Amino acid sequence: MTDILQIAPRDKAEILAQALPYIRKFHGKTMVIKYGGNAMTDPELQADFAEDIVLLKLVGMNPVVVHGGGPQIEQALNRLGKKGEFIQGMRVTDAETMEVVEWVLAGEVQQDIVGLINQAGGKAVGLTGRDGGLIRARKLKMIDSKDPTKEHDVGQVGDIVEIDPSVVKALQDDQFIPVISPIGFGEANESYNINADVVAGKLATVLKAEKLVLLTNTPGVLDKQGKLLTDLSAQEIDGLFADGTISGGMLPKISGALDAARSGVNSVHIIDGRVPHSMLLEILTEQAYGTMIRSR
Repeated sequence: MTDILQIAPRDKAEILAQALPYIRKFHGKTMVIKYGGNAMTDPELQADFAEDIVLLKLVGMNPVVVHGGGPQIEQALNRLGKKGEFIQGMRVTDAETMEVVEWVLAGEVQQDIVGLINQAGGKAVGLTGRDGGLIRARKLKMIDSKDPTKEHDVGQVGDIVEIDPSVVKALQDDQFIPVISPIGFGEANESYNINADVVAGKLATVLKAEKLVLLTNTPGVLDKQGKLLTDLSAQEIDGLFADGTISGGMLPKISGALDAARSGVNSVHIIDGRVPHSMLLEILTEQAYGTMIRSR
């Protein structure tokens, strides 16, 4: 990446001038950012992400961060001698695994993100689904993708019943940046592990977000030849599901993104979190990064 110190002052001014229309357009708008992949584990990318979030807040946007933590959960399970199991891209979550998930997501990972944003000059606050009754959930019924008569038991994996965004809106109004762990609660106060992409998509819909941005470890959605698909409609995505181009861990990610696009989120972007400042490049420049998903 070009060192910013090597950029001529005139070029720096031009970059800022190009960002101005987007700053004006998105002022006061909510941006839901799903934070995951290498961007969460590489120290330089972590710092870039925190700075980007703070910058968005300082120029008048309202970023809301929903984070994952798959690699960190896997490491914690390995330390306990427990092997992770996945069915159709979802982590099987028994009671012991749920304890680890809560400890890692709502503890270690969330507080690291909050600390990084605060260090970068922001005011971040960590939340789980229990805080302010944010995410009510029930046990997910997972139907087999090939045999609709078969149902998989994935343990304490949750399906969202309702999102009450009151606590998120209150924090935004007080200039805080919410950082949300994807853990919901049930009728008996039981905990549920919910896919972070799904939480981000539902939250973006409820908050009437301008954008939903999903940071991943790929350039975006790729076809079977590995070529980036920069613009996808709902119909095209259905075709990619049917022919197996989209499978595994990408299934819940794309499904959540498509639901958000169909439910009123103006634009949904799947971008490469391994690229420094990719989120700013997506939001504040003309250049399209990654894949944009639209409802039609």
